[in-house]
Amino acid sequence: MQVAGRRDAGQVMYKRIGILGGMSPESTIAYYEYITRRYTERFGNYGYPEIIIYSVSFQPYVNWPEQGRWDLVARGLSEAARRLEAAGADFALIATNTMHKVFDEVQAAVSIPMLSLLDALADAIQERGMRTVGLLGTAFTMEDPFYRDKLAEKGITVLVPDAEDRRYVHDVIYHELTAGVFRDESRARYVEIIRRLADRGAEGVILGCTEIPLLVSETDVNIPLFDTTAIHAEAALNYALGVN
Repeated sequence: MQVAGRRDAGQVMYKRIGILGGMSPESTIAYYEYITRRYTERFGNYGYPEIIIYSVSFQPYVNWPEQGRWDLVARGLSEAARRLEAAGADFALIATNTMHKVFDEVQAAVSIPMLSLLDALADAIQERGMRTVGLLGTAFTMEDPFYRDKLAEKGITVLVPDAEDRRYVHDVIYHELTAGVFRDESRARYVEIIRRLADRGAEGVILGCTEIPLLVSETDVNIPLFDTTAIHAEAALNYALGVN
């Protein structure tokens, strides 16, 4: 394993991970837990990389997309990323799918690398040999072309639910999952929506909101699921360790 660098004499230290979180608290916690626990699972000790978390106030990032003010989203996340950089992060990630719409703007605002969820996801889909996948996420993620276009660059076709199902998926995310509410009724409806995507030709389904894996897992369905939280967090851990 290649060691990324040393900061303290005699002690190996990996790259510091910056997590731009708070959108929502549940997903931010999931990233932190995944990275630290996965390190211990892989290496049998507690020497995981240092992690700096900047948790934004979530409400503006609910309001601004609804108002179409993605310029304000980009400005707010860019400032938060600069604060992570100033705090000593060696690289950073945005711990949410939807806000990757402004990923390029945030990357341009800092000199440290930003680790893209969509790049990590595309790699994971290609590793499974899939060309057509379904997508669940917020309305912005499912309906805006940024997500589908990025995956299309890698030869991956993305299917989204119909309008009624998209509305249901979005409402559950914002009114239940981001508040830490997980209902059996919502899980059953999500499973049905996933089944319909599979019937349309999806070989796997992207859980394209970092809260969805807290509600639905592969034990609930008969199709592979792509947990974007786990995929992104694993990529961050590997980058911090200097492992390709």
